[in-house]
Amino acid sequence: MKWFIRLFFRTLRLILSPILLSIDWLTSPRGIQRSAEAQAEVDAQCRALSLYQFRACPFCIKTRRALKRLSLNIELRDAQHDAEHRATLLKEGGQVQVPCLRIEGDGVEGEVRWLYESDAIIHYLESRFGNG
Repeated sequence: MKWFIRLFFRTLRLILSPILLSIDWLTSPRGIQRSAEAQAEVDAQCRALSLYQFRACPFCIKTRRALKRLSLNIELRDAQHDAEHRATLLKEGGQVQVPCLRIEGDGVEGEVRWLYESDAIIHYLESRFGNG
């Protein structure tokens, strides 16, 4: 019976994933318009951030949409298909749960913080990079 449930959910994911990704692409939000200097400053700050994610995860899609809306160029790391990123997420972050934002040097130099949960990540990004 367990195998049937796993097969059911795997099949459901195979069917829904392309639909979710298509809807995301078709309804992609517009980004914040900043001056070239302001965007360069934001891009510099974003180099200390990376988002561990699965491509078709609904919570990861929600988080990536916030990145687009805020015009953030944050490195995306595929923790589903890239074994190295998955291992890093487990070893340094403590668990393989996505989305997860890796934040370097936020406050204390050399410190790395791992922020889980899409709502917490979006709140952090909006408070740091949003327009007020």
